[in-house]
Amino acid sequence: MSAARPRSAAAPLPPDEVQGALLPPGEARMLPSAAYVDADVFAWEQEHLFAAGWVGAAHVSTLGDAGAQLAVTVDGQGVLLVRGSDGVLRGFANACRHRGHELLGSGEAACRSSVRCPYHGWTYDLEGMLRRATGGADLDPEEFALAPVPVEEHLGWVFVNADGLAPPVAEVFDGLDAILGPYDAGRLVPVARHEYLVEANWKVLHENYQECLHCSRIHPELCRVSPPDSGDNIEPGPGWVGGWMDLAPWAETMSMSGRRIAAPLPGLDDRVRRRVAYFALLPNLLVSAHPDYVLTHRLEPLAPDRTRVACEWLVTGATASTPEFDPTDAVELWDITNRQDWSACESVQRGLSSPSHVPGPLMPREDAVAHVVAWFARAYLGGGGASARKGSR
Repeated sequence: MSAARPRSAAAPLPPDEVQGALLPPGEARMLPSAAYVDADVFAWEQEHLFAAGWVGAAHVSTLGDAGAQLAVTVDGQGVLLVRGSDGVLRGFANACRHRGHELLGSGEAACRSSVRCPYHGWTYDLEGMLRRATGGADLDPEEFALAPVPVEEHLGWVFVNADGLAPPVAEVFDGLDAILGPYDAGRLVPVARHEYLVEANWKVLHENYQECLHCSRIHPELCRVSPPDSGDNIEPGPGWVGGWMDLAPWAETMSMSGRRIAAPLPGLDDRVRRRVAYFALLPNLLVSAHPDYVLTHRLEPLAPDRTRVACEWLVTGATASTPEFDPTDAVELWDITNRQDWSACESVQRGLSSPSHVPGPLMPREDAVAHVVAWFARAYLGGGGASARKGSR
């Protein structure tokens, strides 16, 4: 959609202030404050990391049936996701070819046999071809078809690449299939959803997610069911960072009581059932995979200091349809934990906004933070992240 826009290779940041983030874990320093507070940096990120990357837009269950439609926003651009009568998921610019009215409002969903503009009634089939133009004109259906936008389904989520130039999504997330595949998230269904507005830069949320040094100080409920010094991080892939933590010996899952809210997911072995996996699919999807459910956080940057976060809890369809099923025990734990995290992230944002702030060091135990910050730094310098474009190798 935005391929024609001119691109500047590097972010508007002093390169020497970014280079410190590329040192090995234990030596690396954080990014300069401007990376978190500057409007020009934020605009660069929207173009080079969000429009140019694979952005997690929805769980596949949201678009499971023929005729299912969902409007999302990527890099400020509206994208309409449509499940065709042939079962193929397609993406289109969310703008009628008549006078540009949105076909659905952002976040709005529908399920019907055609795509219809609510303004003047222009109608398109589920493959985006014009079928009816009100007003009496006889128009070429192909010339006035909806503009396509690349979308892919992977690991149970729908990803959108707004500018159409990113490498295949499987290449970007290479290595994750072996780790997240056994959870079979594409066959799960959402049973709860929370939305938060966090007064902090989206990268601060990523960095907070990648470490638990802070857990013993602000997350007593979490630490009760999962030791904060447990687990390990995994060597990151091209577009992902993450690892796992262990459950306490007595706990079955992450919930207020420590008891499972459902039977263990069928694809997991005994070892994996004693862990919780935490992975960031950059730039915006956080996946927390538990023995009995999967939790996601989708980040939508709104401003340098403001991020919308949509959280979904996913379980098997069989579990969700059980009359006595109740996810509250797990939802409550994570709602409490999220709010504790958001408060900490907002405090970090205020500190980063101080003129006297100087980037600090990353500790040896913050290796996953170092990996995700290095991903940002490589992208800023024009040598990684979303710069791995088609034809650039």
